[in-house]
Amino acid sequence: MDRKTDDDVLDAVGPRLRALRRDRGITLADLAAKTGVSESSLSRLESGQRRPSLELLLSLARIYDVPLDDLVGAPRTGDPRIHLKPIRRFGMTFVPLSRQPGGVHAFKMIIPAQPEPLEPTPQTHEGFEWLYVLNGRLRLVIGDRDLTLPPGEAAEFDTSMPHWLGSADGGVVELLILFGLQGMRAHIRTGPHRSSQARSRR
Repeated sequence: MDRKTDDDVLDAVGPRLRALRRDRGITLADLAAKTGVSESSLSRLESGQRRPSLELLLSLARIYDVPLDDLVGAPRTGDPRIHLKPIRRFGMTFVPLSRQPGGVHAFKMIIPAQPEPLEPTPQTHEGFEWLYVLNGRLRLVIGDRDLTLPPGEAAEFDTSMPHWLGSADGGVVELLILFGLQGMRAHIRTGPHRSSQARSRR
C-alpha cells in the first residue's frame, strides 16, 4: 500500500485550498478579510511556500464548510484508527474526534507538562468554542478574566475575544474541545440572555 509521508500530505494542502477557494468564488482579498491573514501569506500557503497552522486550517474549514480532514486529504474510511491520528500544533496535541462538514468540530486536546508556567499569549479567530476539562487543571485566560478550571469544569466563549489555554500548575491537562461557527452555541439549555464570555459550569 502506498503510504504518504507527512511532507507529501502538507505539500498537497496548498493546491487543495486554492481549488476550494476558486470553487467557492472567493478572492484572496475576501479570504484575507475573513481570516485576518494577509493576502501574500494566503498566496504563499496555496503555492506551498508556507505550511498551514491548525488554527488557520480550522478557520478555513469553517469558511469553506468542509470537514478538516478534507483540507489535509485524509482518507474517507470508517476506521477510527485513521481519523484519530493525533496532530501536534503549538506544542500541544489535538486528536480529531469528528469529521462532519460545517457545524461543530470536536477534538481531544492534550497540554503537556511544563517545568515552568508559560506566559499567556492570547489569540483571536472567528467562531465559538466549548471545552470540558478531563484531567489536570486548566488555566483559561479570556479577555480580562483569568480562570482555573479543575476536572469536570466546562466553559464556552466567543473566540473573537482574546483567549489562551494552558496548564494552571505545570501538569498535563486533557480536555475536550468543540469548535463551532460564529454565533453557534454548544449549550442549548442556557438562559437566553447570558453573556458569551467564558463561564465555568459546575
